Amino acid sequence: QVQLVESGGGLVQPGGSLRLSCAASETIFTTNRIAWYCQAPGKQREFVARITSSDITNYAVSVKGRFTISRDTAKNTVHLQMNSLKPEDTAVYYCYALARATISSSYANYWGQGTQVTVSS
Repeated sequence: QVQLVESGGGLVQPGGSLRLSCAASETIFTTNRIAWYCQAPGKQREFVARITSSDITNYAVSVKGRFTISRDTAKNTVHLQMNSLKPEDTAVYYCYALARATISSSYANYWGQGTQVTVSS
């Protein structure tokens, strides 16, 4: 089965930086797009950033200019560089992919387990 594994979360002071990584299993055949979402306690999961197979990127207004999403095709990995972090960025960050496991499979939604990001002094 397709698996997404996130890493890079942790505790950082306001104004600091973190880089999140999302590694996809080698069983994945085609990824249409991959994105990052976040969910804070008591809040709904919300969109953060997205990158397509053609490297087109989109960002939530709240993170535009501070976060950068990129992909490393050779390593089957997507990164989220988070700069100028604010306390309100504190949340669990989830990797999402719209992908198919084989050429004969339908595209489906896949989610990682999430990684905690805490921004506090």
